[in-house]
Amino acid sequence: MKNLKSARFGFALLAGSVALLAHPALTKAQAKPVVVEEIVARVDNEMISLSDYQKADAALHQEIAQQCQACPPDKIQADYKEQQKNLLRDLIDQHLLVARAKDMNISVETDLVKRLDDVRKQNNLTSLEDLQKAVESSGMPWEDYKSQLRNSLLSQEVIRREVGSRMDIGSDEVKKYYDAHTEEFNRPEQVQLADIFLSTEKKTPEEIAAIEKQANSLRDRIVAGEDFATLAKRYSEGPTAQNGGDLGLYERGVLAPQIDDAVFKMDKGQLTVIQAKTGFEVIKVVNRFEAGLQPMDKVENEIMNKLYSVKMEPALREYLAQLREENYVLVKPGYTDSAAVAGATLIQEVAPTPDTPDKKKAKRKLPIPKVAG
Repeated sequence: MKNLKSARFGFALLAGSVALLAHPALTKAQAKPVVVEEIVARVDNEMISLSDYQKADAALHQEIAQQCQACPPDKIQADYKEQQKNLLRDLIDQHLLVARAKDMNISVETDLVKRLDDVRKQNNLTSLEDLQKAVESSGMPWEDYKSQLRNSLLSQEVIRREVGSRMDIGSDEVKKYYDAHTEEFNRPEQVQLADIFLSTEKKTPEEIAAIEKQANSLRDRIVAGEDFATLAKRYSEGPTAQNGGDLGLYERGVLAPQIDDAVFKMDKGQLTVIQAKTGFEVIKVVNRFEAGLQPMDKVENEIMNKLYSVKMEPALREYLAQLREENYVLVKPGYTDSAAVAGATLIQEVAPTPDTPDKKKAKRKLPIPKVAG
């Protein structure tokens, strides 16, 4: 990655804000700057506007309230205040990751279409046009919604390639964790399940018969060797589609009796098709755990995932610090980037300088602020 601390910031910022002429017909003597949008931070030649920051702030508060609906208001407010400290950091992080994705020529357009279709299915909508109407009725422009999803996918792909792929967890680390946490693996009888859900809501008898046939066909394809997770991401209409159908661990007696009776008779890797009230489920027993201390080979993948999660956060922060060193990040006084590197630059307030004919010819066009989704 080349160093981007260059002359691309050769223009002046007026009071930390974007200034445009009040009217193109005015002469230079009459021209007065008009504040269009306050800039909170800049990442190279992209900007984070005050409206971007405010929208992210409101979304954070809403997310915390949704995640803890039974919590008292003071608990929600305390959690919000704690996470709000890193709000600007997270916005800058995403700008850095999206810029890196562009440098790496990463495209996620196919994944974006799939993600939009997944959202459509999860909300029981007939078409993407219906999804667009639902998004716009909530007050968010459709293009902003797609941009938000696209940037999230780009960020995830950069993290996967640049950070996740370099994580090395050895068998000795797994054994060390297992030996030190045996109490975690002393468990009742459990099954780990995954599913592909095909909805039959508001379907005719003929359509239901066709859906049952599709469910059995998917089961046969998996038995023949096709990957369950790939088919789940493509065909499942349930909320677990994006995770390859993973449902997690269940003890005996927790699931609906029809499903419980079936899966606890199955061995690891076996599949079944079950008709529920709202659709057909292709269910796979990913793993099976007998009561008692689980052998290490049974929980090895689980331990590796735990160790991966523990290592990921510091590794990601180190990677993002490196991106901050290699790019030009500026923050307006009064706002805090909690991950700022030493020597980070603040947006300075300077007086505007009138253009001379030569300067005007060479002046770079100031980008219009982008509004985050």
